[in-house]
Amino acid sequence: MNKSKYRGVVVPMVTPVTQDGQLDTEAVKRIIDFFAQNHVSPLLMGTTGEGNSVSQADGQLFVETAVKAAGGRILIYAGLTGNCFAEQVRQAEVYTALGADVIVATLPTYYALTEEQMYEYYKTLADCITGPLMLYNILATTHMSIPVPIIKKLADHPNIVGLKDSERDLERMAQCIEIVKGRDDFAYFCGWAAQSAHSLELGGNGIVPSTGNYVPEMFQQLFEAAMQGDWNTANRLQDETNEIAKIYQKDRTLGQSLTALKVMMQTKGLCEPWMLMPLTRLSQEEEQAIREKL
Repeated sequence: MNKSKYRGVVVPMVTPVTQDGQLDTEAVKRIIDFFAQNHVSPLLMGTTGEGNSVSQADGQLFVETAVKAAGGRILIYAGLTGNCFAEQVRQAEVYTALGADVIVATLPTYYALTEEQMYEYYKTLADCITGPLMLYNILATTHMSIPVPIIKKLADHPNIVGLKDSERDLERMAQCIEIVKGRDDFAYFCGWAAQSAHSLELGGNGIVPSTGNYVPEMFQQLFEAAMQGDWNTANRLQDETNEIAKIYQKDRTLGQSLTALKVMMQTKGLCEPWMLMPLTRLSQEEEQAIREKL
């Protein structure tokens, strides 16, 4: 593994909101403290964090609250989504000024982009912002895949520090991890939680598991075991966390699974299972069934 400063467990944090859709800042503080105690960092406003549904004002409040709650104990990764480039640059600069350590950007998604357009988007964004930029590839929501050769080319940009890849493709994973080998200026993060241990064994720098919202300690233990070459422990924890993931993911759409995850977090006193439109809560019966499974 390379020696990039960007490494370890980065949890794609849920966005806790109140019943009327306002950011629940007290819940943000609780979750960030929970993460810091377990030595994992948050990715704010990623896919699990309903990033496309968070307003600009709440995004800024979210970053500000998280940075203060973290108190320098953990890095803060801030997700960037949207289709207006000027607004994205402005928002990224605000997040960096508020103390976010890294900006993590998905592709704009309204238009199907050519490979050259993908490259130019990330290169220009990296040129325009002062904070470090991480690429975020997620085919399931953007319906586009950043080609490996484009990632390899972007990895040479001095302000692009890594890739978070959530695409479910083992061959692609191996190819992307090859890019980071022998260099310390570009990191690979696996966003496919079920392959966390495998990605680390291949030489990845970090993992981004949504189930870490509920059991951050298990993923931190998995990461530490992997760093020590204890693959029996890492793979056991992988199997155990996969089973926990089924509680909120099985037979649900991505959006439904996110509110189910908040139900699980509610049992630990972390947040309420309210969602930002267009997502909605599950029925009372479904929520109760999740609590009983726990």
